Amino acid sequence: MSKYKFVLDDSRIPKAWYNIAPDMPVAAEPVLNPQTLEPVTPDFLSVLFPMNIIKQEISQERYIEIPEPVREIYKLWRPTPMFRAHRLEKFLDTPAHIYYKHEGVSPVGSHKPNTAVAQAFYNKEAGTKALTTETGAGQWGSALSMSAGFFDLAVEVYMVKVSYNQKPYRRMVIQNYGGEVYASPTNRTEYGRSVLAQFPDSPGTLGIAISEAVEVAAKSGGTKKYSLGSVLNHVMTHQSVIGLEALEQMEMADEYPDIVIACAGGGSNFAGLAFPFLRENFTNGMNTRIIAVEPASCPTMTRGKYAFDYGDTAAMAPVVKMHTLGHTFVPPGIHAGGLRYHGMSASVSALVENGDVEAVAVKQLATFEAAVQFARVEGIIPAPESAHAIRAAMDQALICKETGEEKVIVFNLSGHGHFDMAAYDAYHAGKLQDYVHPTEKIEEAMSHLPKIG
Repeated sequence: MSKYKFVLDDSRIPKAWYNIAPDMPVAAEPVLNPQTLEPVTPDFLSVLFPMNIIKQEISQERYIEIPEPVREIYKLWRPTPMFRAHRLEKFLDTPAHIYYKHEGVSPVGSHKPNTAVAQAFYNKEAGTKALTTETGAGQWGSALSMSAGFFDLAVEVYMVKVSYNQKPYRRMVIQNYGGEVYASPTNRTEYGRSVLAQFPDSPGTLGIAISEAVEVAAKSGGTKKYSLGSVLNHVMTHQSVIGLEALEQMEMADEYPDIVIACAGGGSNFAGLAFPFLRENFTNGMNTRIIAVEPASCPTMTRGKYAFDYGDTAAMAPVVKMHTLGHTFVPPGIHAGGLRYHGMSASVSALVENGDVEAVAVKQLATFEAAVQFARVEGIIPAPESAHAIRAAMDQALICKETGEEKVIVFNLSGHGHFDMAAYDAYHAGKLQDYVHPTEKIEEAMSHLPKIG
């Protein structure tokens, strides 16, 4: 067996997703109606989601069977490979053993199709004709457009304007798969027009794009449903195929991780890798450190507040208790567009607050430095989002170099960076800067949190 690459065959694609909800050590807070601030009802959620997805969102079943049509599509790229980064270990001169799960081998180059295919399947099963969604760097918009095409569904994608301009090839990928893509904020929605009236040069945010996509679905009279690529529990559950495969691949390597690391914007790729390992911590007595990595310029978990907040800027989406910078927070236009969300998954937030997950923030220049070093020794150009996990993994490996400890580190390489070359060009030209958000701007955004009794 190779000591570099650990590959499972098609028969090892998980037959069920893992839902962390019944194993959570802390009780989840209720999701609230944004108008009444009372617990949401299925009727309210059904305006946005089909009932089969709502049932998954609130499910307390530990395992949810993966439909066979979804598993068949998964075979296009799953199981994804696990690599041991021997060259990176040698470059760092560390005794640590570094492994990475490579989700960039999917057709769209990221982990996002793990849930996009599932959501398209369930919407088709429920009779949905069209979907609306938002996207930051374009990974989610690409994944949903591809997946919707498999099930003959139309898609409208509201892409954060700064990323729409920074990453034109992702926009083209969305269009190639049949999705309609618009730079948010747009003139197509009431909320988009209100933003542009006040801020004509708005770079957009994920919160604004979510508001636009939600508005279109809510006003469609039931002809369109909304699809979200992160944050919600059913999305975290679908992504668990990453960690379930990784557990088997670590058995093949005859090792078990001391540390598991992934970047976190809304929480989906992080949960996908980490939640199955947290299951082992909670139910089988393991003691793996779990680290979520975010950008210092959008420090939701490390400088935000654990509080109830709206999931979008227009206060139309449900209110969730989460780590948040405030739904009016506008982060700078960093190149890790998928990590610019003001909030965080409720389950990830609760686990951070409870001490089961550690959160760290890294700066943009150090992140790109790590990405370039990784590309030069391992041969893979990572997405800027994924590079945050690489930075943290390298930092942990360098600590092992100082202490002499031979720890096992696993991180999620959540996507490749082939459509992010403008960001790398800016880095090599010395045009990128570190940005730490001023405390007063965070405090101002926090002042708009809903008042919950």
